[in-house]
Amino acid sequence: MAATTLFTSATARLRDRTVAAERRSTVTRTVRSSLVSLAGLVGGPVANQAGEEVGRVVDVVARLYGPEPYPPVTGLIIRIGRRRAFIAADAVDRILTGQVRLRTARVDLREFNRRPGEVLLARDVMDHQLVDVDGVQVTRAADLYLAPLAARTVLVGVDVSLPTLLRRLGPRRWQIRPTPDRVLDWQSIAPFGEQATHGPAEVQLRASRSALHRLRPADLADILEDLGRHERQQLLGWLEPEQAADALEEMEPAELENLLREAPPEHAARLVDEMEPDEAADALRDLDPGERETLLARMPEPEAAELRSLLTHREGTAGGAMTTLLVTAGPAHTVAQVRAELAAQAEHRTDIDAVAVLDHDGRLVGDIPLFDLAVAEDSAVVGDLVAWLAQFGPPVTVRPDTRLAEAADHLVAARASSLLVVDDTGRPLGRVLADDILDTLLPERGRLHFRRLLK
Repeated sequence: MAATTLFTSATARLRDRTVAAERRSTVTRTVRSSLVSLAGLVGGPVANQAGEEVGRVVDVVARLYGPEPYPPVTGLIIRIGRRRAFIAADAVDRILTGQVRLRTARVDLREFNRRPGEVLLARDVMDHQLVDVDGVQVTRAADLYLAPLAARTVLVGVDVSLPTLLRRLGPRRWQIRPTPDRVLDWQSIAPFGEQATHGPAEVQLRASRSALHRLRPADLADILEDLGRHERQQLLGWLEPEQAADALEEMEPAELENLLREAPPEHAARLVDEMEPDEAADALRDLDPGERETLLARMPEPEAAELRSLLTHREGTAGGAMTTLLVTAGPAHTVAQVRAELAAQAEHRTDIDAVAVLDHDGRLVGDIPLFDLAVAEDSAVVGDLVAWLAQFGPPVTVRPDTRLAEAADHLVAARASSLLVVDDTGRPLGRVLADDILDTLLPERGRLHFRRLLK
């Protein structure tokens, strides 16, 4: 009986899955059959209510930047003889595969005046660079697909497949047929390039950030490296300064160098100023002296002075790789006070893995890992933690001119994730993080930044 019941249950589940699969297949076929290829529509006939041809489609106008998730078609550009005219969407009855039907026999032809947020889909979007946010890649629109939605026609997807490009090169009967083998939902797309210059700035910004905020800095870095010069400057302009700086820190040095040279000096200086000091110094070190000074001169003086100091250290040394961002405490501070200071530095969390403890003269007396601070009582005194950690040995430090290969040996021996850089008097100048050492010693592996995976 149990076996029979199990078999019946399994049969029912299989039947339900089969019915669901058939339903999805039917829906897919319905959706596919309703798609209209923009590439196939351009050049197609426009007929009036009586079925008489009045012109040919030149382009489709859509409100790309607006509140709607799928941009609505707002009109058509058509050619009548040698003249081009605009037909508003409310005069269009149906947009079909390769052709358009109008609602009336009389055609109200107007000059096309672009309204806020509108673009010409064939001219401004098709064959242009786009960012697939879900797939985290830069691609090009081989075709765009329109579909009816309620009482409107909307842009629903982007075709990025090679077969579609080949279809467009074929005869007209091939061109008009959609071949949605690889279609991206428009809501996963961030458009860049000429088409992105036509919308109101505040609407462009909202639309782009809504798609881009989901990406990690490393993903944005990959996209920046793949975009063309104009497009990546546009992307940088849409990102919050902190988000843009995080992405720049993840870029390959050669790509970052090119990006800073392409950008207007004021913009490049602002981006470098937002980067962590060690990353900013590395970026400036790759530029020519004149280019470097041009950017430094456009930064606030305190930040520029700090970077100039970092640049005095040779590349490949602890001083050249260190970050000057340090969280410090005195022996009399409580753990609660130190935690409050760490909370205030939350935006720099990826560059802080320990707290340096200094005496009243600013000399180093201890280096407390964040783990030990996390498990200590709020009322515990920092000096007591330093005394307890002393049983495991003194803080491991290096000098600014210590070669990074030697610093790596110290790091491995101490089983630490960072080392403090101190001057002749024992005062800390900065901290060298493990990934910065690896980036230098293993350049062929690219930028690792394993500590930033949690961003």
